[in-house]
Amino acid sequence: MTDSASAPTVSRVLVAGASGYIGTELVSQLEAAGFEVLRLVRREPEGADEFRWDPSAGTIDDRSIELADAVINLAGASTGKIPWTPGYKREILRSRVDGTRVLAEAIRRATTPPSVFLSGSAVGFFGSRPGEVLTDESSKGTGFLSDVVYAWEQAARLTPPTTRLVMFRTGIVVGKGGAFTPLNLLTRFGVGSRLGSGAQYWPWISLHDEAAAIVHLLRSDFSGVVSLVGPTPATAETVTKTLAREMGKPHWFAVPSFAFRMLGDAGKDLILVDENVQSPTLASTGFTFTHTTIEQAIDAFVD
Repeated sequence: MTDSASAPTVSRVLVAGASGYIGTELVSQLEAAGFEVLRLVRREPEGADEFRWDPSAGTIDDRSIELADAVINLAGASTGKIPWTPGYKREILRSRVDGTRVLAEAIRRATTPPSVFLSGSAVGFFGSRPGEVLTDESSKGTGFLSDVVYAWEQAARLTPPTTRLVMFRTGIVVGKGGAFTPLNLLTRFGVGSRLGSGAQYWPWISLHDEAAAIVHLLRSDFSGVVSLVGPTPATAETVTKTLAREMGKPHWFAVPSFAFRMLGDAGKDLILVDENVQSPTLASTGFTFTHTTIEQAIDAFVD
C-alpha cells in the first residue's frame, strides 16, 4: 500500500490491448471518468494518441511511457482459441510474458516513469483445486495456465519499486465476447449443455465490473495482487443454466468430462477447472459491484 494522501494524480493512461474485449469497455469507462487515454498498437499509429510497439521484437516507442501517468496492460493471445496446439501454447505464454517485460523494462528506463502499472493476470494461477476456497493469499497451483500466470507475474515484478504495481487476476469475464463467446453461441443455437459434472466452480465477473474494478484500482493506493471475481461463487452448471434461461433456450444436454479431457490442457484448464476464488482483497479496497450474482451479470448483456 501507499499513502493515498501523497499518491500522484493520474490523468493520462496508456493502455496495451485497448481494442480488445475488455480493453474496449475499459477505455470507455476511463474516458467517461475524465482520463486521457493513450493506446499501444502493433500497426502504424493513426493519431497522436497511438504509439507503436512490438512485444515479440522487444520494442516500444518510449515516448508513450514518458507521457503516461499510468500504464494498464491487457495484452495477450486469447485462451479461448481452441485447440491449444504446442505452437499456440507457446504463443499464449510468449504474448503475456514478452509484452509485460517490454512494458516493465520501459518503465525502468523512463526519465519520468508512470506512477502506477496495472498488469493483467488470471485466476488460472491457482490451478484446479476442488473443495478449496481460494483467496489472494493462496499458493500457486499446477497446470499449464498456472505456470503461464506465474511467469506472467514474474515479468511484471521487473517494474521498479518507484512505480506502484498492481497485478489483477481476472476470472471469466461475463459478456458478449471473450471466453463467453462459445457459451453464448451454443446456447443461442439451442445446444446449451452441462459441461462435465457441472459442479466445478467457475470464478466470474461481469464485463462492466471488470473494467470498473480496474479503474477503481487505478484511483486507489493499493499495490500487490488482487483477484477480480464476483462476490457470489457460481458453479459451471449454474452459469450454463442461467444463460439458457435468460436466452429462453433449452438446457437439455450434458457433455461428459472425458470429452473435454481429449482437448488436453485447454479442456482441463478452461472447462473442467474447479476454482472457488473469493476476493476479500478487492472488497477491502472499497470496490462496489454493480453485478453481485451470475444472474445479474448475464441479464446485463442478454438481449
